[in-house]
Amino acid sequence: MMVLARNWWALALRGLLAVLFGLAAFIWPGLTVTVLVLLFAAYVLLDGVFAMIAAIRAAERRLRWWPLLLEGALGILVGVVTFVTPAITALVLLSLIAAWLVVTGALEIIAAVRLRREIEGEWLLALSGIASIACGVLLVIFPGAGTLAVVWLVGAYALVFGLLLILLAVRLRGWQQYVGA
Repeated sequence: MMVLARNWWALALRGLLAVLFGLAAFIWPGLTVTVLVLLFAAYVLLDGVFAMIAAIRAAERRLRWWPLLLEGALGILVGVVTFVTPAITALVLLSLIAAWLVVTGALEIIAAVRLRREIEGEWLLALSGIASIACGVLLVIFPGAGTLAVVWLVGAYALVFGLLLILLAVRLRGWQQYVGA
């Protein structure tokens, strides 16, 4: 607890950065999506390069090197494609979210049908499944709005997270001053 109290300023700084990111997501949603996609591209590209280096070192030691080489090549390929076509990467991510929602919704409906024999109120699970499927279908039909919604959701999370960290930092600073006195 004392370590956190002594470093209250680090929590406050993290909170401030999160709040700034959250505000940016609401003020510049398109830019936020682009920045997130480009950060992903940079990460995947660098990860691919380091995997290739690890593959070369493993080959020198006569260890299994080909999985690392394959991983590195894939990472570099995905990174380059993402840098060249960031909008497609954002669309693919949104499509994965939509597919997940539809599959999850279908599984929830199946579970609700099976639960009918066990409990009352299974219609709530079926209704949540229908809502998941509807959300997934809407993301497919309106990908622009879906991307904006995801950015706003992440932005709202960042704002709440940041404010909570700042409040914690203020409390820890007060506690540190109280204990230190």
